[in-house]
Amino acid sequence: MGGMVWKALAAGAAVVAGLVANKSVTAIWSKAGKDENVDPQNPNTPLGEALALAAVSASAAAVARTFFTRKAAQYYANSAGHLPEPMRKKEEEAQA
Repeated sequence: MGGMVWKALAAGAAVVAGLVANKSVTAIWSKAGKDENVDPQNPNTPLGEALALAAVSASAAAVARTFFTRKAAQYYANSAGHLPEPMRKKEEEAQA
């Protein structure tokens, strides 16, 4: 049962992280005065602009995913009294 709960929490955290990252990138990109409709895959988009958008997007996604996954694991640990199984295994292997 705990594994299914953790999978649901982790999936929910990933979805929320994606939404937050997307909103953050849109806000950062517009504050920088850039066109919000930039398509980094379009060869007519300047390479520097496409790479900058890719870097900002990847950074925002990684930070949001880390934050929300940690919060989901913290919620799980507070509710169940222990970390989710995949995290416990990694922690035990690191201590061994």
